[in-house]
Amino acid sequence: MIDAHIHVVPPNLPGVGSLSPLLRMAPETVATELRRQMQTAGVTHAFAMGEWNTSLSDPLGVNRTLAISELVPGLKSIGVADPTKTDDAHFHRCEEVLAAGKVVALKGYLGYLHFEPAHPNYRRYYELAARYRVPVMFHTGDTYSPMAKLKYAHPLGVDEVAVDYPDTRFVLCHLGNPWMFDSAEVIYKNMNVWADLSGLIVGEDDVFASEEGRDAASDLGQQIRRAIKYSERANRFLYGTDWPLAPMPAYRDFIREAVPSNYHECVFEENARRLYRLS
Repeated sequence: MIDAHIHVVPPNLPGVGSLSPLLRMAPETVATELRRQMQTAGVTHAFAMGEWNTSLSDPLGVNRTLAISELVPGLKSIGVADPTKTDDAHFHRCEEVLAAGKVVALKGYLGYLHFEPAHPNYRRYYELAARYRVPVMFHTGDTYSPMAKLKYAHPLGVDEVAVDYPDTRFVLCHLGNPWMFDSAEVIYKNMNVWADLSGLIVGEDDVFASEEGRDAASDLGQQIRRAIKYSERANRFLYGTDWPLAPMPAYRDFIREAVPSNYHECVFEENARRLYRLS
């Protein structure tokens, strides 16, 4: 099982806290809890987001994530595509990180950063992603910050760059929730677009076990099944949790119920293995 969307460090985005007190603890503490969660849930690989607005020596914001990955077998890093940085020296440093194989994807924080996917400042990231055959993941849908602007986070914005950059692969994180059906259309139309199912329910085990949590899981399950059916591309959906915003075992069970059983193998592992080129 591959969890394509987790956090091991605070994202450091405008208006966003640490997401969880755990992420401000020592790398060894984070690694210990992550190994426990992965083992309990049956996760063999997990892809962790980096942090925004780091030092010049860390152009994709992955140094702390890479340090934790040394303590967690199967943990891979995702670099931050920062549209506020445009100088040639920055992109040279980004390319060095990509060429060294240190990241499996790039991540753009739509909404949190007030740039649409088609903004020219993203162009060089798309070109690098195509050159090094890594996908560009985008936050889409609802945000965790009152400073975010939702118009930039709508999944329809990704359609434009999917057309203009056909050699780049894109991932709609969170299936664009609450615009899941719009996300399904973008996936249906564009062969280079995927979606992950992370972060649709957040909270501890008691949230998932509560009546309100069960009702939310049922409603979301219907929307997920509708999106998969409409898109006609079950091979474009990826499992992810957004841990530590949700416990891995409880989230696994939620997605198992939401996704038709005949698609479990591809959603939980095969699709991510192909997209992220895992051996």
